[in-house]
Amino acid sequence: MQAWRVHRNGEPSEVMQLDETDRPTPGDGQVLIEVRAANVNFPDALLCRGQYQVRPPLPFTPGVEICGVTADGRRVLATPALPHGGLAEYVVADEAGLLPAPDSLDDAEAAALHIGYQTGWFGLHRRARLQAGETLLVHAAAGGVGSAAVQLGKAAGATVIGVVGGPEKAAVARELGCDLVIDRRSEDIVAAVKEATGGRGADVVYDPVGGDAYAKSVKCIAFEGRVLVVGFASGAIPTPGLNHALVKNYSIVGLHWGLYNTKDPAAVRACHDELTELAARGVVKPLISERVPMADAARAVQRVADGTSTGRIVVLPSGGTR
Repeated sequence: MQAWRVHRNGEPSEVMQLDETDRPTPGDGQVLIEVRAANVNFPDALLCRGQYQVRPPLPFTPGVEICGVTADGRRVLATPALPHGGLAEYVVADEAGLLPAPDSLDDAEAAALHIGYQTGWFGLHRRARLQAGETLLVHAAAGGVGSAAVQLGKAAGATVIGVVGGPEKAAVARELGCDLVIDRRSEDIVAAVKEATGGRGADVVYDPVGGDAYAKSVKCIAFEGRVLVVGFASGAIPTPGLNHALVKNYSIVGLHWGLYNTKDPAAVRACHDELTELAARGVVKPLISERVPMADAARAVQRVADGTSTGRIVVLPSGGTR
């Protein structure tokens, strides 16, 4: 079979190589899956660079979430077992972790419903306790993780302010349903949020960026607001001033969605059921900006690494348009 493999760490476009290799062999409790669509995530870039919290042995195949079909015909969502990631024609995954692919979504959309939307749902509902009528500030609102948070925030009845970089991404954020879009390249985030909220600030901040995004967020957070720390796509990990959190009376809330798979797997399945229902009603629908053939996977991962993509780029191993 064909699989993209990383033989040394570095930038995705330089270290990813399309190889002919054997199909992975399922171990105890695992199942072989034919990949229909593999969603590209920022962790794939970190895996290539050797900067992810998990460092699989070289060579390995990146790709942390897929939609595929099992040997007995089930259409499923899965997180492949590294080092045999999803940018391949076949993967193995734990049977216990498989989720049914929603019938209302095609393969590419279904592949993108898993990690990003689960992260958004657990972050907004379990960790930040977002309430209807509150104001939600979403950084990188036109990206894969941010676009999911925008849709979930609107579904929860929040007023959503999206922060983006550039007019193209601003247009995407507006189409997603943001009530206000702030272009960080040309606008003052803090001033714009305060003006939009009558000086109160945002009740919840969804921050997958870190760095300057976090620094700006705590300057426009509301009384009893919650800053949700999701990731550090900027590459800069903030060092919070806890004295500031104390005097301004806000919370800094961390989210590592992967822990729920081991600590509370039933909650993951319940979340999937709710996301499936939301998708069936058309309330959420993953934004797929590109569907690319297998041959273009390395370029796709590099675009995500560089932050130039919008929504999700999905790799289709058969080269189709599913």
